[in-house]
Amino acid sequence: MKRRDVIIGGAAAAKLWQTARDGGCTPQHGRNSHAPGARHVAIFVLAIQIEPYAARLSNRRFRRGDMSDASKALASWRTPALIIGFGCLIALISFGPRSTLGFFLTPMSSANHWGRDVFAFALALQNLLWGAGQPFAGIIADRFGTARVLCGGALMYAAGLALMAHADSARLIDLSAGALIGFGLSGASFMVVLAAFGKLLPPEWRSRAFGFGTAAGSFGQFLYSPVAVALMDAVGWQQTLVIFAVSMLAVLPLSLPLATPPSQAQHTASSQSLRQALREAFIHRSYALLVLGFFTCGFQLAFITVHMPAYIIDRGLSAQVGGWTIATIGLFNIVGSISAGWLGDRMPKRYLLSFIYFIRAAAILAFISFPATPVTCLIFGAAMGLMWLSTVPPTNGIIALMFGTRWLATLAGFAFFSHQVGGFLGVWLGGLLFDRTGSYDMVWWLAILFGVLSALINIPIVEKPVARAAAVPA
Repeated sequence: MKRRDVIIGGAAAAKLWQTARDGGCTPQHGRNSHAPGARHVAIFVLAIQIEPYAARLSNRRFRRGDMSDASKALASWRTPALIIGFGCLIALISFGPRSTLGFFLTPMSSANHWGRDVFAFALALQNLLWGAGQPFAGIIADRFGTARVLCGGALMYAAGLALMAHADSARLIDLSAGALIGFGLSGASFMVVLAAFGKLLPPEWRSRAFGFGTAAGSFGQFLYSPVAVALMDAVGWQQTLVIFAVSMLAVLPLSLPLATPPSQAQHTASSQSLRQALREAFIHRSYALLVLGFFTCGFQLAFITVHMPAYIIDRGLSAQVGGWTIATIGLFNIVGSISAGWLGDRMPKRYLLSFIYFIRAAAILAFISFPATPVTCLIFGAAMGLMWLSTVPPTNGIIALMFGTRWLATLAGFAFFSHQVGGFLGVWLGGLLFDRTGSYDMVWWLAILFGVLSALINIPIVEKPVARAAAVPA
């Protein structure tokens, strides 16, 4: 993209923004009057103009030599601290809005006269499509670099949030909150960031970087949860979604230091093809066990994220208690994720995963065994927070150890698909069973059962590189 094209696109966006500010986007009220205004069009015209330029600029530095060596991959201005810092900001921005969507269940359902199953299905679809899109986002990132994936995912995510603000039918909520945000997350979420960490950073940095990247997503959950509640009280749920949509555009410039080389720059005589990497992983027993265990993580996290605010209100507590409970989960998982990354360098990762799943099951059992009060909700949030995304650093660490980093984004993406299938079932069953029974009890007990099973499944995993008889031609 030439500089003149960017200037022309920016001028067009500025003109649209001026029109919106001068009255072209006057707020309307009512269910059928929520057509997106010129302001939203201006945002995405400018973003679409910038994205290819940013992606091309970020990949330009990686056209020379074999970049498989981390020391060669780091340009002079891209220190490990800078890469981790910008990656953590992307993880924070992308995970924050998604973790607050449970707060929109009650107001959107009331405004549109939906049962909880309508909203729950849309977010269940989001989890499923996020997982389904993650392997393909990983393949694109591994072949062409992460910059385009992050930028494209951010644009889809922002479009989904903006359209969700105007969704007044089941079809629109499925398209916006389900498809657009789901596929957007597959490109802009912390999974792509962690894969970039694995490729760009030296091995001694990886486990801690995985922990920091995951913790940043948790801090986004901590930061955005009370902000979402406050914004909804101040400007309403629709404008809150629009504000979150605009914030997603910050991912475009932040993706520059995380650009990884395209596959042509990584090509060597000993590199694996995609088909060979997938075949090697799918017949590997330890990878299969790891993927099965990751299912539980998604089931528990998605169910709690979406249905916990409504569950707390059903118990007679305020929405603010729900907001601070979700925020507490995010805050304590900062500690949990960093600790998991640190422990991953000092103990077998399979035992760490087994411990995390078991403690989760025990925490859920204790929570549903006592009356819900603000204190018990916050204690549960703290306990779950320590274990929340702490499974991600050891899971990615085991994949990198067994198969290397060449196809890390792809193989971690397939593992994450299992995670999101669990997330789909957790969210969907939560809404379905509540509408049929008036209670979440059955889903809580399923979460406990799956936690115990995953604790057992992870124990037999073998943590060592796969045996390769000879170099495999690409």
